[in-house]
Amino acid sequence: MSMIEKLANQPRQQTSVSANRTAQNGGFGAVLQQELGKAKTQQAQQPGRDVAFSKHAMSRAEERGISITPDLMDQLRGSMVRAQAKGATNILAMDAEKAFIINVPNARVITAITQKEMKESVFTNIDGAVFL
Repeated sequence: MSMIEKLANQPRQQTSVSANRTAQNGGFGAVLQQELGKAKTQQAQQPGRDVAFSKHAMSRAEERGISITPDLMDQLRGSMVRAQAKGATNILAMDAEKAFIINVPNARVITAITQKEMKESVFTNIDGAVFL
């Protein structure tokens, strides 16, 4: 008898972690809720959930008269989350007046530029663009 035949004839046992949890917690619904709770906790604990400005970006924004408001921070955070969902790592987040280069994994704004500078700029090393 071959090894495959021996294994095929053995009784099946639940060995996966999910199956054990299901048995212990009383069903799929309980396991689902437990896993969702873990995911929320992990997401809340992840560093970089809030967008931060590098020293360079902060000085550029100041030099160029770009106001860093709570609304702008929310827009940048939203852009970062959307880009992260698509797998982007370095994005250009822009509107008609200003643009920001953001490193998504580190949730850090690298630089800030105004509309005037955008006209003559070439953006390199980005893998996504998001409109604010």
